[in-house]
Amino acid sequence: MDPVERLYLDALMEEPAVPAHSLRPQLLAGARARRRPAAATASWAAPYAGRVAAMDALLATAGDDDWARVVVEGWTLQELVAHLAAKDGLLAVSVGAPVLGPPLQALDSMGRTGDVQAYERARSPEQTRRDWRAQADALCRHLAGLPETALATLDGLEVPVRDHVLGRGLETWIHTDDAARAAGVRLPDPIPEHIRPTADLCARLLPWTMLLAGLDGSGRTLRLTLTGAGGGEWLLPLGVEETTPGEPDTHLTADVRAFCFLLGGRGDPATFPATVTGDRALAADLLRTAPTLSGP
Repeated sequence: MDPVERLYLDALMEEPAVPAHSLRPQLLAGARARRRPAAATASWAAPYAGRVAAMDALLATAGDDDWARVVVEGWTLQELVAHLAAKDGLLAVSVGAPVLGPPLQALDSMGRTGDVQAYERARSPEQTRRDWRAQADALCRHLAGLPETALATLDGLEVPVRDHVLGRGLETWIHTDDAARAAGVRLPDPIPEHIRPTADLCARLLPWTMLLAGLDGSGRTLRLTLTGAGGGEWLLPLGVEETTPGEPDTHLTADVRAFCFLLGGRGDPATFPATVTGDRALAADLLRTAPTLSGP
């Protein structure tokens, strides 16, 4: 299958059981007919743009029951989409892109989420979907003119904009999966070319997730092997100021998708399926602290 066709969810498959009163069968056919590709953007922002297109295709299948169903964090699907719009908008603020939705008051993720959710509850789900997609597309178009090394700040964290955009892509991937599971729909994963940079971000975050959880990995080195499409191997110094790895103290092997989702707050570190050689206590600490940066 052509990767672009896969990206636009031609492989979107419905489970046999469809909730009563759901319009999903009819809307699914319509969504396939009018699917919208990812907005033109910088090549390094393609993983995010691809997940936006995937989420939009999924939302095109949603009926009234789907929009009202609680998906995650006690949020309905409409409130979840408002949350994505809120965080995309905060990144837009940082890089000078247009910002949609209610007037800016809170500049932190949860504060802005509350403001946007309150605003969207008075509107129709289709209006919420339309404005979320417009916000994401505006951000994508703006990123086309930015170098990936330009600094951007979100929730007080200033890093190259490429890393924030990969983080937005990971969160959109995870919440698309949340919504699909709640609706009984199976989705294909991103293409390998989009998974690999996302996995690279997750790997590079491990020294920070340890430190923010109160553990300093300085002087230690991890060999990380992620299997499956988009995976690879990393040799990582575990001190946040270190750039040169030493001999690996531990070697952790896991599925690339499961690893990305663990960093995104999905999965139990205590039962995470991984193969470990070397320092098992260090590997356990790495897995336990991996979700430290994840949020709703």
